[in-house]
Amino acid sequence: MSFDLMVFDKEAAPQSKADFMQWHEKQTEWTEDHDYEDPAHTTVALRNWFMDMISVFPPLNGPYATKDIDDPRTTDYSVGNKVIYAAFSFSEAYMAYHAAKSFAVKHNVGLFDPQE
Repeated sequence: MSFDLMVFDKEAAPQSKADFMQWHEKQTEWTEDHDYEDPAHTTVALRNWFMDMISVFPPLNGPYATKDIDDPRTTDYSVGNKVIYAAFSFSEAYMAYHAAKSFAVKHNVGLFDPQE
C-alpha cells in the first residue's frame, strides 16, 4: 500500500474542482512523449520541488535513483510536464505529506492528495 501525492503547476491546473479532477485524470494517463522518470521534462518550479524532495525521499528510478531500494523512504516518482506524482511507503505518509507541503509552499506549486 502506498501514500500518493501529486504536485502541479498552478498556472496549468483548472480552478474549479470538477475541472481539476478531469485534468488530474488526464494527467495520470501518462500519455506524454517522454521518460516519466527524468525531471528534465517538467517546469523549473516542479524540478526544484523534486530536487528538494529527493534529498529526503530518494527516487526508486531515474537518473537520481537510490541504490538502497529497501529504505522505506525510497519513493516512486512519475514526472510529467505539469505534474509530479509521488508514491511513498505508507509508513512514511506523515513525514512525506509534511515535506511535500513545505516544499510546495517554498516552490509555489500546488499539492493534491488524491486520498482526500
